[in-house]
Amino acid sequence: MRKQMRVLGLGMFATILVAACSGSTATTAPASEAPASAPASQAASEAPASPAAAAAKVRLQLQWAPQAQFAGYFAAAAQGYYKAENLEVDILDGGPTIVPQQVGSAPDGPEFTISWVPKVLEARESGSDLVDIAQVFQRSGTLSVTWKDSGIDDPCKLAGKKVGVWDFGNEFEVTAGLSSACGLTQGLENNGDPATQYQKVIQAFDMVAFLNKEIDAAEAMIYNEYAQVLEATNPATGELYKPEDLNIINWNDVRSAMLQDAIFAREAWLKEGTNRDIAVRFVRASLKGWIYCRDNPADCVKATTDAGSQLGAGHQAWMMNEINALIWPSSGGVGALDPITWNQTVQVAKGAGIIKLDPSTSAYDTSIVTDAWSGIEGDTKGAGFTKGTVQVTPGGN
Repeated sequence: MRKQMRVLGLGMFATILVAACSGSTATTAPASEAPASAPASQAASEAPASPAAAAAKVRLQLQWAPQAQFAGYFAAAAQGYYKAENLEVDILDGGPTIVPQQVGSAPDGPEFTISWVPKVLEARESGSDLVDIAQVFQRSGTLSVTWKDSGIDDPCKLAGKKVGVWDFGNEFEVTAGLSSACGLTQGLENNGDPATQYQKVIQAFDMVAFLNKEIDAAEAMIYNEYAQVLEATNPATGELYKPEDLNIINWNDVRSAMLQDAIFAREAWLKEGTNRDIAVRFVRASLKGWIYCRDNPADCVKATTDAGSQLGAGHQAWMMNEINALIWPSSGGVGALDPITWNQTVQVAKGAGIIKLDPSTSAYDTSIVTDAWSGIEGDTKGAGFTKGTVQVTPGGN
């Protein structure tokens, strides 16, 4: 059963009326620069809300269950940023049986959806009108992990190997990366060529198969499953595994990484009545939440736990630290869509057959995040950000 988290808005709840004449959603080229940031000492919460805005009730569909991957949204609720924008936000859990880009594409679906860009681009070719309105993650967190003694320290060495990937579109980055970087294709399970093919193994959303050495490589997020390995006990030593026990294939390093967590909204919904203004207010409050998590990670771990996360405190602290490093620094401003990484995402996705054509410019709308920045007085770029060091704890407790 999906847990819902409700943030109460100011004033009486109003039903959003659809105007007789729909407006249009402004679409511009991906932004490369944000407005000059105010001094970091100015709190993100200082910017005033839209004073004349009517209260609005909206839903946010998460890509996964509550965890620090979504801490900025939980912080926006806990710190009152949504309330200050006259928004009542229901945060809907995701999970292994929920495909966010499908849920978010439904005409009666949630107003906002968190998903990975290539998943949405694929959905758009099937008729979805989801639009990227804030590109929160600036870097990919996807890794492939192998054992040090396997000698597999390069993606091209996965030829002839069992490669674990997740399903539901989560596999795209690995399969596309193997194709674009090495020309490797799936098919070894059907007596394919071990020199040019690998065996694709659907991996559970954990690292059990890898720890049991049932697969040669495992898909892992740097903020989650990679830590699960480090939190496990090495039976040969009786101690926790160490980074030096592993090889890490980081898909950013081979220029086949694709954009991940972004805020999406349906184009048809954005064109109705005052919905674009609602989207600006939602994005503004959410970005304030991520700024708060950059500067107050421990508070955001607590906000995540309060939102229903079942993960241990040690694991959440690791996750928050790594998530911040995927967002900050954000040279174009938090939520900016960098044209270089967008183009890389498109080209890798096309090369791997995830999408057939270049997406239209209506696949993104950078004007919403630009308008949202105008109401944030805090540091929107985090140029001085450096990732901290988090102590691994047994079992993530």
